[in-house]
Amino acid sequence: MKRDTKTGFLHSSFFKDGLSLISGNVWAQAITFAAYMLLSRLFSPEDFGLYNIFYSYIDVLVIVSTCKYEMAVVLADSDREAMAVSRLALRLNTIISLVLLSVLAIVVVGGRIGLVGGGLASLSVWPLSFIALLIPPMVFFCGTTRVYAALFNRMRRFGHIALSEVVGATSGVVFKILFGLPRLASSALHVVGLPLGTVLGKVAGNVNYLLKLRKLDLPRDISSSERKAMSRRFRNFPLFTMPKDLINSLSYNLPFLWLAIYFDKAEVGLFSLALTFTFRPINIFNTAFEKLLYVRVAEKVRAHKTIKSDIMSFVKYVNIVSLPFFIVLFLFADAIFGFLFGGQWDGCGYYIRCLLPWVYVMLTSSSLMFISNIFSKQRTEFMFYIVLLALRVAAIVVGITCYDFRLAILLFSLSGMAISLLLIMWYMSLVGKYERQGE
Repeated sequence: MKRDTKTGFLHSSFFKDGLSLISGNVWAQAITFAAYMLLSRLFSPEDFGLYNIFYSYIDVLVIVSTCKYEMAVVLADSDREAMAVSRLALRLNTIISLVLLSVLAIVVVGGRIGLVGGGLASLSVWPLSFIALLIPPMVFFCGTTRVYAALFNRMRRFGHIALSEVVGATSGVVFKILFGLPRLASSALHVVGLPLGTVLGKVAGNVNYLLKLRKLDLPRDISSSERKAMSRRFRNFPLFTMPKDLINSLSYNLPFLWLAIYFDKAEVGLFSLALTFTFRPINIFNTAFEKLLYVRVAEKVRAHKTIKSDIMSFVKYVNIVSLPFFIVLFLFADAIFGFLFGGQWDGCGYYIRCLLPWVYVMLTSSSLMFISNIFSKQRTEFMFYIVLLALRVAAIVVGITCYDFRLAILLFSLSGMAISLLLIMWYMSLVGKYERQGE
């Protein structure tokens, strides 16, 4: 195995690229965070609870819409292959979004089914029907965003990714604030304000991606045979990565898809805000460095170079830097959230403390999840998420049986932490095996 003279985490362009990506994400999330201090006063916990129920459906359905083929863009051997697999993912996303829109239009317009409370039930007011009809366009634009981001990631155009994040976040915030204005408090626009603002923000981010994409010199005459060839070559993504991510997303969203049926939506709203502001900073980091590590490690594996130094340095620095922040947040969660979001959000502190141990471990595990793709171990990784789903279902059942929402969330978080720890150990074993094979 070849040794890279610049394998260190801080002795390469890796850190610089990471800062480029994170800077865009930081601005985007800073805008969103500042807006939430206002939005939490314009919208009630019940509004946020309903919004997170809406978004939980998006999280699940967008995985199916692209069949995870966007993950193969980085692994393609040439730009032409990358474009072929991108076109494949975009076509699947369009077809599945249209099918979803057709189904929802039939059942919602027919007045039989709509998104209410924690699941599907008969509708009495049209705004909730409209929220259901926002699901397909949101799935579509989330899917296209993932494909475009994968292309720009492959080409190391990290500034374009960062700019699109900022454009999308800013636009979404502006629309949410407009729809939340007091003069609209009793109107239908207020009811749908949070989900509709999110959709419009995602549209703005997509427009920016398209404008940048048109300026790139990429192959455009991709044939159907090339798309089919890519679908066969990267079939592990729909066969194993998609079911794995689908199960993980389902289990992650169980509090909104299942618990919300049995408990007060205001309590769901408190949990949703705590979840948002523990995972939002982590997502800034994970989104940036998972992309960068994926590209860097994939290139080194193709060149038969060592990767252990990169991985170990990353894990060490991440944990050293993040631990003090987690300790401070754990100790002062109630005071911080009460000050930032107002009195109606008292109670978020408990959920913050429940979530932080899991989030701390996941900070590392999520950034390393690309390792299973590089070594084609998606099938084994799939089993971890089967176990995680079983543990989380058990946590939800215990909470419902005891009629204790807080207990359910505590067990839910502990199960996530346990599986994240096991995943880290398994990822490191794959890295160790690769290093030994090259000796």
